Amino acid sequence: MIDTTEFFGEKTKRVLAFGAHPDDLDFGAAGTIAAFTAAGIEVQYCIMTDGDAGGFDDRDPRETAALRHAEQKQAAEKVGVKTVHFLGERDGFLEANHEVMRKVVRLIRQVQPTIVMAMHPERNWDRIQRSHPDHLACGEAVTRAIYPAVENPFAYPELLHEEELEAYKVPWLWLYGAPKERENGFVDITDFFDKKMDALRAHFTQHPDVAAMERFVLQQCTANGQRAQYDEQRLAEAFHLVAVNADDTIAGF
Repeated sequence: MIDTTEFFGEKTKRVLAFGAHPDDLDFGAAGTIAAFTAAGIEVQYCIMTDGDAGGFDDRDPRETAALRHAEQKQAAEKVGVKTVHFLGERDGFLEANHEVMRKVVRLIRQVQPTIVMAMHPERNWDRIQRSHPDHLACGEAVTRAIYPAVENPFAYPELLHEEELEAYKVPWLWLYGAPKERENGFVDITDFFDKKMDALRAHFTQHPDVAAMERFVLQQCTANGQRAQYDEQRLAEAFHLVAVNADDTIAGF
């Protein structure tokens, strides 16, 4: 198990958090993100699809996309995030192809985060809803972009030669929505749980039963706190933490 408390100090300069759809980050990591911003750490969001195929009302997909953009910006503000990037991919059609990966590499080189967050690229058979194809594609695209493309000056050379975005080595990758056997880091979000719930409530087009959503999130965070062996009634979010460039990392190994 990795101690996550060390990441909430000077060690972490910036965090760049990716989600496949508006609301994915709020379900998976908004409590942790609120803890980061409360510690004075800058967090930026990148939402990879417009969420145009989500919701329960009969409305034009373009209207849905516009609403979900607005919802995500409001949700981000609830947890102290000021910058939200939208890649504009079509909901349900996200792929880990080179067009998407180039966009990811560009953004990571621009932001130069200490921690990149993304959805887990492995299917979760305990709760298959966590493994929407877009979720898996988000994790795969970000993971493939981080190594080796972000740190390889010969990958997408136009980013270097035309945009002057130099190669950058990402220190840490935090994956959320992971299969339980992959989770190796927990963050106590008890003091930030209300902010997480406020962020989730901002996605009004996605919750036909708000009370049921709230019960589910509380149940999941309570279970995470128990698995982390925190004191009773503490709430947590769970991650698969990957050291991409550690002190002992050498090229290619």
